[in-house]
This record gives sequence, C-alpha cells and structure tokens, in this order.
Amino acid sequence: MGVFEAPPNLSGHEQVVFCQDKHSGLKAIIAVYSTALGPALGGTRFYPYESEADAVRDALDLSKGMAYKNALAGLDLGGGKAVIWGDPETDKSEALLRAYGRFVESLRGRYYTACDVGTYVPDMDVIAKETRYVTGRSTENGGAGDSSILTAYGVFCGMRAAAEHRWGAASLAGRTVGVAGVGKVGRYLVKHLLDDGATVVATDVSEQARGWLATNYPQVQFVDDTDALITSDIDVYAPCALGGALNDDTVPILRASIVVGAANNQLAHPGVEKMLAERGILYAPDYLVNSGGVIQVSDEIHGFDFERAKRRASQIFEITGRILRTAESEGVPPAVAADRMAERRMAECGRLRSIYLP
Repeated sequence: MGVFEAPPNLSGHEQVVFCQDKHSGLKAIIAVYSTALGPALGGTRFYPYESEADAVRDALDLSKGMAYKNALAGLDLGGGKAVIWGDPETDKSEALLRAYGRFVESLRGRYYTACDVGTYVPDMDVIAKETRYVTGRSTENGGAGDSSILTAYGVFCGMRAAAEHRWGAASLAGRTVGVAGVGKVGRYLVKHLLDDGATVVATDVSEQARGWLATNYPQVQFVDDTDALITSDIDVYAPCALGGALNDDTVPILRASIVVGAANNQLAHPGVEKMLAERGILYAPDYLVNSGGVIQVSDEIHGFDFERAKRRASQIFEITGRILRTAESEGVPPAVAADRMAERRMAECGRLRSIYLP
C-alpha cells in the first residue's frame, strides 16, 4: 500500500500534508517538523523518487534537519520541507507549481517554502502567484534571488573554522579539497576555495556541470566518480550533491581528515558520526555549515538586504568553531554537540510560547 493511501510514521513531526492535483499531475508532501521557534521554513525539492515511501522519508528527514538548521542559525523559525514527486525536466509546469502554491497557502503561514534540488528562483515566482508564504524569489520581485550564493559562502566559513580547529589556521591555502557536486552550490564553493589558494579536485554526474566548471575554472581537476574522489589524496571532502554521502562504504575508504559540505543529511544513518570520530575525521555538521541559504531566504521575509544576510551567514564560522570545541571538551562527535545545542534552543525559546500574551 502506498503512502498516499496510508498515513506514514510521523516520527515526531507536528504535521505532514499530502497534496494531490490530478489535472496538473502534482503529488507533493509537505512536512512540518516543529514550529516551536516560529513558522517552519524549508525548500521544495522536485525529484523523481523511486517510490512514494522514498519521497516521504526524504520529506521527514529534510524537515527535521531544517528545524535544527534554523535553530542553530539563530533564526526565529521552525523546520519544514516539501517534496514534489516527479521529474522536474518533464513534469514541471505552471499549472503544477500554482497548484502546489495553493496547498502552501492553505497552511496559512505555518510553512514558508523556498528553492531546493529541482526548483529554482523562477519557480518561486510562479508559486508566489498563489501564496504569500514563499521566499527565494527573484530580485525583480523583491526577493533574495539565488540562495546558493550564501549557502556556498557559509560552507566556506564552516570549512575555514574546521581548518583552524584541525591545523591552527583558518585558511585552505595549500590544501586539497575534493568537491562532490559542482551544481548550484558547488560551483560557488569552488570559487571561494580557489580564491583562498586551495587546490580543487571535483566530480559530478552532470556533463553540463562538468563542462561549465571546465570552461570557467580549467585549473580544477576532475575524477570519474565519488569513489575515485574520496580515495584520492585530499585534505578536505565537501559533499555537495544529495544526502547519504557518508555511509558504511565510504567512511572506511575516505582519505580526507575533514568533511565539510553543502549536501543535506550527509550521515546515512545514526552511528556514522561515531565511525568518523573513530577514524579521526573531523566532521562539521551539514545542517550547520549549509545554513547560509536559509539565512538568505529568511532575510527576505523582512525585506531583503544582502549585506545584512551575509553578515549573519559569516557567523557560521564562529558557531562551527564553538561546536567543534564543545565536542572536543565533552568527548562527543560534533554532530552530537550540534544536536544538543539546537535542541536546547528549541526547548528553551519554544517554552516561551506557553506564556500567554493578550
């Protein structure tokens, strides 16, 4: 029986909404993990999942990650995420996006959407025809534009903090960084790394992405696949594609001593963070270092100012350093230290919502 026919395991989520519009072909899932800190904010992923169960699982995992990400970033926002089940290359249409927008509007502000894998700024402008609760719009429409810009900048800040913690200098100069995925975020990250004096090795399944990078940054060396990348002589591994990059197969053969990347849900399952720690690999939690994008689009809610958003994203450097130091002093993996910090803020600040304000 499919998930559209039976309720999923809600896994502690506040709300999971299944959206279907047969005329446009829309099948979407909106997952709201927590609104303890404010309305849930998280992007919409448009992806051809193999099954409904895979789509629901991704929505649940991503929305929980967004709650922790927003909490650590100091935002007064909860965590949510949406997935549209389909192929964005063939299934995306104005009718489908507008139908989806109406479902977002029906939540009356409990959930704000934005871009993610398979959705782009022009898509947000279409969705905004039907709902007020959308960010990541084009600058022509008063939006923040491409959130990949500050996502990459935040990852770079987190990488510098990890380098300082491991090697004593907040720079990637003279280091070799392996970037898996040079699409939306990866290409901006590559520029930061090259400007900082790093050597970059990369891989991507997309010929278009590889071609773009080869044309613009010919000094970047390409390898055939992720296995070739992680077994090469790199100092830092940056997963910037889909989740699950750190798993039972990849961690034992990973040669990098630091992992800092833009992908969401990099740990394939609980326990991977301990495997990394046992191998002496320093892992900066993904939902911390990739929060620059959500910082950018959240600023749009209040009237976007890029410099203000960038200043806030710069704080990822300080927060990453603090978490790495806390993890070391408490003898726990950084992912555990980050989870504790996020959970503490959600509990302490969320408690205030029980205080009645007339």
